[in-house]
Amino acid sequence: MRPSDGSRWPSDGSRAAEVIAARVRGVPPGEVPGRLCETVVRLLPVTGASASLRSEGMPVRLCATGARATFLAEIQATLGDGPCVSAAESGAAVLACDLTAGADAGRWPVYAQQATAVGVRAVYALPLGSAAECLGTLDLYRDSPGELTGSQLNTARLVAGVMTVALMALPHGETAWLDELAGEHDEVYRAVGMIMAQLGVGADEALARLRADAFARGRSAYEVARDVTVQRRRFDGDR
Repeated sequence: MRPSDGSRWPSDGSRAAEVIAARVRGVPPGEVPGRLCETVVRLLPVTGASASLRSEGMPVRLCATGARATFLAEIQATLGDGPCVSAAESGAAVLACDLTAGADAGRWPVYAQQATAVGVRAVYALPLGSAAECLGTLDLYRDSPGELTGSQLNTARLVAGVMTVALMALPHGETAWLDELAGEHDEVYRAVGMIMAQLGVGADEALARLRADAFARGRSAYEVARDVTVQRRRFDGDR
């Protein structure tokens, strides 16, 4: 079932379903998203994957296959913009097939610049759920421009569907890993509240200031939020 030579598994529908089922069978719920991200990279011609939960204001990264996928998930959270943010908002797949030129590069110019700077040329973002109830996104990254074939896109949708079911089926008492992620997200909102008080601005403006500061410093919004909450960073002129 598992290639030992580093090759990809075949991605035809029935075979892909068998591989996905084998990879998550008996896996603790908290490990399912990460296992699926690893699996989809082996099934499809992509070089990385991440998954994020949708949340008001800022997505929460669940997992990523490596440092580059982690960076791309976090830079979208920091910018509040990108294919994955658009997919979460619409509840529909967003396929950015060429971030180097054309409509995709123009739609998310700063994100496109950041992605191409680390060697990513295409991003495919699939909703976890639907427009009516979108939990987040499964995000796939590729080093070369291009489209996924119909069968490849079906495989990506299958992985996203399995991940959605796994998240929705988490039994009570097995969500400690989600609670930890939520704690990081709550820290952002505590920081936003402190920035509102420091600058006398509304929540949207405070979040925008936090994001801009993080981007300017080459840090994630979560890192800057942590500095704000422990009073290492202020926004009213005092450092």
